[in-house]
Amino acid sequence: MVVNGPNLGRLGSREPEKYGSTTHEELAALAMQWGAGRGLEVVVRQSDNEADLVTWMHEAVDTRTHVVLNPAAFTHYSYALRDACALVTREGLVLVEVHITNPHAREDFRATSVISAVATGTIAGFGIDSYRLALEAVAARVG
Repeated sequence: MVVNGPNLGRLGSREPEKYGSTTHEELAALAMQWGAGRGLEVVVRQSDNEADLVTWMHEAVDTRTHVVLNPAAFTHYSYALRDACALVTREGLVLVEVHITNPHAREDFRATSVISAVATGTIAGFGIDSYRLALEAVAARVG
C-alpha cells in the first residue's frame, strides 16, 4: 500500500521546482508498475485527512499489508499517525517513510519527523524515484 498525505494530490502543479512535474495519477501508475516488476501488488491512496491515513494504517495491520508512506505535513506533528504506524511495524510489517524532497535541506521545522522512529526505514530526496527505492526496499525485505 502506497499512502500519500496532504497536498500530494496536487503533484504536478504544486511547487514543481521542488516536487517535479509528475502528477499524482502518474505517480500511482509508476508505483503500480514498479511494484509489479518486483512481484508486489501496489494500491495507491492519497488523502488530505489525517483520519484517513490512520484508518489505512489500521487496515494495513488487519490485512498484513506492507506500507510505503509519504506523510507529507503530518510527518512533523501527527502523533495519531505515528501511533498507527507503530502498530504496523510492531506487527512485523515493513513501513517505509518516503519524501520527494530532502526535509533536512529545507526549513528547520521539516527536519523533525515523528514517524521516522517507528518506520522500518526512510528514503528522502530522490524526487519521485524515492517511491521506486522504497518499493525496492519493501520487496527486498519481504523476499
